[in-house]
Amino acid sequence: MSEQVQGVPNGHTPETNVPEELDEVAVREGQEVSQEPSEGEGFGGIPAGSLQATEAVPGYQQMRAPLDQILTDADIALTAPDTTGLSHIAEASFGTLTVGDPLIAEAPAAALGMQEIVIGTDDRIQITDTSIYPWRAHASLLITAADNSLWIGTGWFIGPHTLATAGHVVFIYAPGTTRHGWVRSIKVMPGRNGSSLPYGSVTSSDFRSVSGWTSSGDQNYDYGAIRVPTELGSTVGWFGFGVYSDSDLLASTGNISGYPGDKPAGTQWYHGRQIASVDSRKVYYAIDTAGGQSGSAVYRIIGGGRYGIAVHAYGGATANSGTRIVQPVFDNLVAWKA
Repeated sequence: MSEQVQGVPNGHTPETNVPEELDEVAVREGQEVSQEPSEGEGFGGIPAGSLQATEAVPGYQQMRAPLDQILTDADIALTAPDTTGLSHIAEASFGTLTVGDPLIAEAPAAALGMQEIVIGTDDRIQITDTSIYPWRAHASLLITAADNSLWIGTGWFIGPHTLATAGHVVFIYAPGTTRHGWVRSIKVMPGRNGSSLPYGSVTSSDFRSVSGWTSSGDQNYDYGAIRVPTELGSTVGWFGFGVYSDSDLLASTGNISGYPGDKPAGTQWYHGRQIASVDSRKVYYAIDTAGGQSGSAVYRIIGGGRYGIAVHAYGGATANSGTRIVQPVFDNLVAWKA
C-alpha cells in the first residue's frame, strides 16, 4: 500500500543516519501478528522469573524483590549523569507552548500536539525497584542534539540491541534551526533509578526513523529506533509488540512507564488506563504522562507478556496519544531489531 504524505510516496519508508546500511522491509497487510517479549537474563545471572513484577490496572500494586538480594554494592555503584533541569526532547521539535497558554488558539497544531499531560488527578506511581522486569526494559535517555544541546526522553527494548522510541527522539524536526536533523548521540540508561544505574549505560549514534517523519514532520509517522553496540537487551529483557484490531485495542488496558521531566531527575513512573479510542494511525488514552516520556511503550499485558501497541508521543487537553503499531510500523521494527 502506497501512502501519499506531503509529497512522500510512502511515509513508512525506513530512514537511517548510517548511510551504508539499508533496511529492506516487506510490507504485509491485513494480518494480526506479534513479536514475543523476553524477561532477560537478569543481572549477574539471576533468573528473570525470580525478579518478576506485574501490573494490575486498575488497582495497580507494585511487587518488588529486595534489592540487596539482587545487586552487590559494586553493581549499584554506577552513577547516572545529572539531568536535572534538562528540557524534554519534544520541545526540540515542537517548542514550549503549554496547555492553557493564552496563545494556544493561534498555535500550530504540531506545537499543541506535543503536550503530554496529567489528565485530572496525577495517578502515576513511582517505580522504586527498577532492577526487575518489566521496569528494567525501559530506558532513560540523555540525548545530544546536532547543536550539542542536551535533552531527555524514554525508550524501550524490543530486542538484544534495539530500542523503540519516538521519531522526534532520534530526529529533531525543526527546519531552519541548528538542531534540525539526526541527533548526535543518545546515552541509554536501562532501569535508571535517580542517580543509580543498575545496568550501567551505553551510548549510541545509530538511529532509525521513517521518511514521513524525517522529511515532513508528520505526526502519524513519529516513531523510530535506537541500535546499541552491545546486547544489553539480553540482560534487561525486552517487550514484544504487535498489530491488533480496533476492537481488540478498545477492549485493552494501556500501560505506560517512563522518565517524566516533572518528577525528580531519572526516576521512573507508571500509570495505566483503558484505551479510549483509536484511528488508523494513533491510539488515544487518558493515561497520565509528562514531557520526557516521549518514546515510551504503550503496552498491553497478554498472558503475562508485555506487548507494545503504540509509541507514546503526544498529548492534548483530554487525551494523550501514541503512534499506533500498524503493519508497516511492525515490519520496520522487526527489521530494525534484526
